[in-house]
Amino acid sequence: MELLAPAGNIEKLKYAYQYGADAAYIGIKNFSLRAKADNFGRDEVEYIREIKGDKKLYCALNIFFHNEDIKKLEMQIDQFADYPFDAFIISDLGILNLLKKRFPDREMHLSTQANCINPEAAKIYRDLGFSRLILGRETSLEDIKEIKAAVPEVELETFVHGAMCMAYSGRCFLSKSMTDRSANQGSCAHSCRWSYKVLEEKERPGEYYPIEEGENYTTIMSSKDLCMIDYIQELKDAGIDSLKIEGRMKSIYYAAVITRAYRKMIDSKNGIVVPDLEGFKEEIYKVSHREFSTGFYFDKSDIEESTTKMYEREYAFLGSIGNEQEDGTWTIDVKNQIRLTDEIEFIGPDLLYVKCENLKLYDVNGEEVIKADHGKEYTISTTTPLEEGFIIRKKADKPVAYAP
Repeated sequence: MELLAPAGNIEKLKYAYQYGADAAYIGIKNFSLRAKADNFGRDEVEYIREIKGDKKLYCALNIFFHNEDIKKLEMQIDQFADYPFDAFIISDLGILNLLKKRFPDREMHLSTQANCINPEAAKIYRDLGFSRLILGRETSLEDIKEIKAAVPEVELETFVHGAMCMAYSGRCFLSKSMTDRSANQGSCAHSCRWSYKVLEEKERPGEYYPIEEGENYTTIMSSKDLCMIDYIQELKDAGIDSLKIEGRMKSIYYAAVITRAYRKMIDSKNGIVVPDLEGFKEEIYKVSHREFSTGFYFDKSDIEESTTKMYEREYAFLGSIGNEQEDGTWTIDVKNQIRLTDEIEFIGPDLLYVKCENLKLYDVNGEEVIKADHGKEYTISTTTPLEEGFIIRKKADKPVAYAP
C-alpha cells in the first residue's frame, strides 16, 4: 500500500518524503481546503522537483468552486503545468472536464469531500474518469470491501490518522455562520473544537452552567482524532491502496513522527524486520493529539461520542538539524527556544530517539550562547552523531493539555 503524507509547505514536503512517505499531497494558493496552510507558489517549483525525485505528488484542488472561483481557475490553470503533479484531487465535478482537457496525462482522484461511500457512486465516478476514490470518512471496512469488489480496477484511498470532523465528511456550516469563514472554501475556524458554556437560565441572564473536565472546559462538539496504526492489515484486506495522513497545517514534527510510524508499520506488514517497531508506534502519542479512535471503520459508537479531553502534548518541538559546517558544527532551524539546560533528544527517519550529549550553541558570529531563539541563526555542536533532517525536541516541563 502507498503511504500518503500531508505537506502544508515546502519544508513539510521535504520531511514527509524523508521520513517515509511514498507520496505527498499539497495545496496551491487559493484552491485548497487548507487555506490557512502556507501552500505553494510557482517560485518553489524547481525545489519541489528536486526533493520529489521518483516519489508521487498530488495537488489538492478540493474547494467547492463558486462562479468566480472557476473563472479564476481558468485564468490560472497554466501555472499547474509547471508542477510535477501526478494527480489532481478534486471534489467539485464542475472543474473535472477543464482539468482533463488541459492535463490529459494526469490522474484524477476524487476527494473525500465528494462523499463517495457506496458501490453505485463508485461506478459513476469510475465512468467519469477517476482512477482513485478517496472514500468518505464514514465508510466502514465492510463497505470498503463491497466498493472494491464493485470497482476492482479503481484505486481506493482512505484516511488513517489525524483530525476528524463532526460534520458529514467535513460539509459543515458552523464556521461560516459563526465567523464568516467557510469550511467548504478552505477557511474553517474549527468552531466545533472551541470551549463552550451552556444552559443560561431564564431568570439568571448571563449566568451559564459550565461543562467541566477537571479544571478545563470540555469541547462538547469536538470529535476524537483518528488512529489506525494497529489495523494496517485490516485496511489492506479490505482493498485499500493508499493510506492517507491528515495534517497539512500541522508541524514538521507531526509530519515526521506520524509518517515514520506508519512507514515502519507498513514495512513490518510487508515482511521487513523493523527494530524498535513498538517504539516507533508509541511515538505517535508524543505528538500533539486529541483522544484517539478508530473512526467509522468498525462501528460508529466510538467516534459518535465527542471527546471530553483537550489536546495532549508530551514533548515540545524545538527545531531541526540542517547542514554540517566545515568546523564540525551543524546549522539548526529553531522553532522554539533551545536552552543549554534543556534535556534535548534527536529523532531521525530510522533513529527512534537519542539523547543529546555535550551540547554547545553558537550565534551567527560563532560566539557561544546559552540559548537559541526562533527567528535567528545558530549552529550547534554535540558528541551525539547527527544527520541533516533530524528533529530536535525535549520533554515538556510537564505534560500539556490545552484547548484546541
